[in-house]
Amino acid sequence: MNILAIGAHPDDIEFGCGGALTKYSRSGHKIYLLVLSRGEAGGNPALRTKEQEKSARLLKPKKIYWGDFSDAMIPEGQPLISFIEDILDKIHPDIVFTCYPDDIHQDHRNAGKASLAAARFIKNVLHYELPGSQGLDPNIFIDISGTLDAKIKLLRSHRSQIKKTPNHNSNILGTVKSWAAFRGAQARVKYAEGFKSHRLLLKI
Repeated sequence: MNILAIGAHPDDIEFGCGGALTKYSRSGHKIYLLVLSRGEAGGNPALRTKEQEKSARLLKPKKIYWGDFSDAMIPEGQPLISFIEDILDKIHPDIVFTCYPDDIHQDHRNAGKASLAAARFIKNVLHYELPGSQGLDPNIFIDISGTLDAKIKLLRSHRSQIKKTPNHNSNILGTVKSWAAFRGAQARVKYAEGFKSHRLLLKI
């Protein structure tokens, strides 16, 4: 399969679905990443670009696509939708992972909404969760018991962002482990990632 993961900033994808993407990559599926900004509002954009590329060397996607949108000012509407549509036309993904549209960060909201419009003909569209996601009640779980360590390594590549978390008593790595254990308990496995399906086609 061709699988596209869309993030507003470097490290969004790894946080939201890094464990699942690692499983798909190890199984021989083709992974593509679309990162809409260089993350300049959260750090040095050149550094964050290098961190994303370092993470990709571990994940081994076929390609990283970059957007030229400004961090914290990713626009809502047709320019963003058209940009994502152009990427979809190049990849023809079987599955799209993207941000959840109800999020306290405007970039995540706009990325999630634009992805839904652009991917209106894609058969499988799943929303991953980020720290700012509001009301995401997963109805799809992916067992990452065997890939949580790999997900942590992906996030360690984003070294400049590890300590940037809403929870001052933890860091991103601790948050990811806690969430994976919680979603795992819900899914009756050790560790899991939770997703909200916008559309899911089951082949029987």
